[in-house]
Amino acid sequence: MDQEKIGRFIANCRKQRKMTQSELGEKLGVTEKSVSNWENGRNMPDLSLFKPLCNELNITLNDLLSGEKVTEKEYREKLEENIINTIDYTNKKLENRNNFIGFILITFGILISVSAIAIFPSESSWGSIYSVFGAIVSLIGVSRFTRRLTHPKRLLCNFSYFLIFIALLVMIDYIGVVNIHQAPRFSLVKVSGENIVYYDTPFYDVVRCNVDKDNETFKVIKNQKYDKENIDNYCK
Repeated sequence: MDQEKIGRFIANCRKQRKMTQSELGEKLGVTEKSVSNWENGRNMPDLSLFKPLCNELNITLNDLLSGEKVTEKEYREKLEENIINTIDYTNKKLENRNNFIGFILITFGILISVSAIAIFPSESSWGSIYSVFGAIVSLIGVSRFTRRLTHPKRLLCNFSYFLIFIALLVMIDYIGVVNIHQAPRFSLVKVSGENIVYYDTPFYDVVRCNVDKDNETFKVIKNQKYDKENIDNYCK
């Protein structure tokens, strides 16, 4: 489907009907800019406007899609060609719309996760909840790009993306614990003692000694079975 050829044809037919772009747009319920975009080949009219546009320009749908007046001899051949082109155009338009929505969801999901880390204190469970929620929203966006793949490949791509996203969140959290000396966001269990808080995360444990004092420290240790009754011993 040659958009530029169709655009020139629309412009010529409009001029033959002695209409301005504004007048044609008013009859079709669109702006003058939309008509200008059609005629310059920037985009095509919406499918719902094909028939009204043809009526206003006194042409057939076959003429419009061909970008020229079609003779009776060529009519059938052009009709079949235009049907195929219209299907391809529709599929491409749907694919572009799907990709746009996917991009928006991915971006929105990332913004949710970044905002959750930036806004909520590290000890607030809401930070981790919204971070994971952002990862899920972003995953939905990715799934729109992978839907054309076979089912096994789609599952693999989606799972890999989600795993990498979560791994990045955990890595950022770990860097915050080590460099900024803050409590881990993704702790599964938190046990408090007299001047100590023990955080059990999926990949490592954190011991927070002398809580809220000038000499407060954070120790990162390997995952282990901790003694709840003698939790204070970890700071000795």
